[in-house]
Amino acid sequence: MPNQSIDSIRTLFQSRLGTLEGLLKVAQTHFGDQELFLQKRIATDMFPFGTQIAFTCNQPHNFALWCDDKPANNLDPEVTSLSQAYQHIGNTKERLLGINVEDEKLSQNTRIELGESLYIELSGSAYVNEFLIPNFYFHLVTAYNILRMAGVPIGKRDYMMHLVPLVKTE
Repeated sequence: MPNQSIDSIRTLFQSRLGTLEGLLKVAQTHFGDQELFLQKRIATDMFPFGTQIAFTCNQPHNFALWCDDKPANNLDPEVTSLSQAYQHIGNTKERLLGINVEDEKLSQNTRIELGESLYIELSGSAYVNEFLIPNFYFHLVTAYNILRMAGVPIGKRDYMMHLVPLVKTE
């Protein structure tokens, strides 16, 4: 990724967490304060919307921990209330703001524990580009798709809100 820096990664995560928060607000407006929509899922063997929020937040959350030389520590996946969903997003955005590390961190190797005595070792840059960002978008898109399937009136514009400040008129 050209011109990749810790700050550009933080900015990407921050803006897309804003997208997730916006999607959650539209869903809340659509369903009211009925929190049952947090349990909606695409298929029975997939995690529900609330868990997708936690899993989306896990990537930038663990990125911030990694920047601080702390081990990954996933968020509680049992998101059963709107306040908990908003708290996961807000706390993750706040943790990202606390990152204070030089870009050289991206050249350091890291070990990712996969469970069952399995792990992979990647450079910091590969950790971000091959592990964190793909997982982040997977869960963000899954959350979006769950809401679409549930009838929430969202579209591509809602997903691409990070581009709105760049839109120009002639």
